[in-house]
Amino acid sequence: MVDVARARRLAERIKVLVAESLDRVIKDPDLGMVTITDVRVTPDLQHATVFYSVFGSASEIAKSQELITRNTGRLRGEVGRHLQIRLTPTLEFIIDEVPVTAAALNDLLAEARARDAEVAKLAAEAKFAGEANPYREPRAAGEED
Repeated sequence: MVDVARARRLAERIKVLVAESLDRVIKDPDLGMVTITDVRVTPDLQHATVFYSVFGSASEIAKSQELITRNTGRLRGEVGRHLQIRLTPTLEFIIDEVPVTAAALNDLLAEARARDAEVAKLAAEAKFAGEANPYREPRAAGEED
């Protein structure tokens, strides 16, 4: 039987353990500012996907990604040592694209707000192209053309 609550608790524990053990296991100064953003564990508790983000340039991100990939086994051993469960889940590290996407969306929303303000300004200054009332009014009884 699948226990989703247990998988969530295990994911939170793995998130904390991986974040704490990054500095202990990977002692390379080239490791950038790595933030563990999310961990998802399969319902059978056999596989954990760790999402992380790295602050820095593209070369720093690539170097950090390579260091984490190279030390995945050591990180899994460190996590297994502290979890105290029968089987340690395998760890898969994936760069989290959410912060980059969120920044791009923020830029697009700011541009849309600026364009909306410009359109509102133009609409406030706009005048009718024809008469104020473009519809024909019904004639009164005594009027002629």
